[in-house]
Amino acid sequence: MSDIKTNEEEGKKSLNFIEAMVEKDLAEGKNKGRVQTRFPPEPNGYLHIGHAKAICLDFGIAQKYGGVCNLRFDDTNPVKEDLEYVDAIKEDIEWLGYHWNNIYYASDYFQQLWDFAIQLIKEGKAYIDEQTSEQIASQKGTPTQPGTNSPYRDRPIEENLELFHKMNSGELEEGSMVLRAKIDMANPNMHFRDPIIYRIVKTPHHRTGDKWKAYPMYDFAHGQSDFFEGVTHSLCTLEFVVHRPLYDLFIDWLKEGKDLNDNRPRQTEFNKLNLSYTLMSKRNLLILVKEGLVHDWDDPRMPTICGFRRRGYSPEAIHKFIDKIGYTTYDALNEFALLESAVREDLNTRATRVSAVLNPVKLIITNYPEGQVEEMEAINNPEDLSAGSHTIEFTRDDLVVRITRYPSGEPGKSPSVEIEVESSGLPRSFVWFDREPQLFAFKEMLEEYIETFRPMKDDADD
Repeated sequence: MSDIKTNEEEGKKSLNFIEAMVEKDLAEGKNKGRVQTRFPPEPNGYLHIGHAKAICLDFGIAQKYGGVCNLRFDDTNPVKEDLEYVDAIKEDIEWLGYHWNNIYYASDYFQQLWDFAIQLIKEGKAYIDEQTSEQIASQKGTPTQPGTNSPYRDRPIEENLELFHKMNSGELEEGSMVLRAKIDMANPNMHFRDPIIYRIVKTPHHRTGDKWKAYPMYDFAHGQSDFFEGVTHSLCTLEFVVHRPLYDLFIDWLKEGKDLNDNRPRQTEFNKLNLSYTLMSKRNLLILVKEGLVHDWDDPRMPTICGFRRRGYSPEAIHKFIDKIGYTTYDALNEFALLESAVREDLNTRATRVSAVLNPVKLIITNYPEGQVEEMEAINNPEDLSAGSHTIEFTRDDLVVRITRYPSGEPGKSPSVEIEVESSGLPRSFVWFDREPQLFAFKEMLEEYIETFRPMKDDADD
């Protein structure tokens, strides 16, 4: 169900819960009356229809309230990221009708994030852990059982600083050590149990090359990047609800000594787009592309934005679909038929009407005057009379037919048969033959023609 409902009395849409929140913030003077959002994709694949919902929200909120929406690439994992994806994401956003105010990259803040990590080490809020990922995972505990401290949790600050610099020197192997935030191994929120905030990755970065070998984790980079840019409303899908306390904690640490409520990003979660019978994962879509199961990311069978574009969907239809499903605080499965109905509604208002017969059989009316042309006017779009009309010409050899049901039985014993008749551009009509001898003669003539034509067609197809 959509959160957006028609207000019959006022003739306008009511606010969804995010719009209501933004208006409340503006009324209270938060963030000095600013509205700033961002769309933060990771450039590790092409955008799919689910991303369209986030794009419409991030950019739409900024447009509605006179704010700013920036595009930021969360490029903290050079193993999976590529410039091809960066370009594709830009193209998809623009096709949907939006344009960003600025383009940022998480990699723009690598130095600031590194300095912040150094600060946390000096304050005793972070430490180097040399355990394997399996050992760290085994110490996490469960939601009902506290975790156990790492043996490296109380490592001296100077030693942590030295090892942290080594993580970025290139002399250490991937996975040999990580930097963890020192929070609370007994916290009911599993994300607070000393999360990893830096790891070693030796793959060259698409923007920074070999400058960095130690890379921030998403949870550490995301909120800080929002803060550095001046984001006021960080809009995320529901799986980030449990990440929000960590998001807020890191910003508290970053703003320590300052007004914590002044000019800080506020994370708000909404339901992601789940579409029936549709694969909605860049990771799985990448497998389809890599294994050659589809032609490419823009294969019309793919649920990517560029795939829908090649399928003939319009950006207006995508917007209409997003408006139909709305934004809520609970997940739901949306039927693909709802997307298709949005496409039909959009095309119905804009598409020019034409007709065609697939695999037609040509019929020449021998007793129709040769050279005679009859002209008929056809409305281009009955939903939009301003679209005008076009002229359809009819001559003795313009008629094509498609038999919908052959007669059964013998002449004189079978009922009349329905034959579908179409002429280029004309509405379909139906002819009923009541005189069986004529009917069977017509049938035999068509069958002879079809059998003569079919071998030539099959040869051409080969």
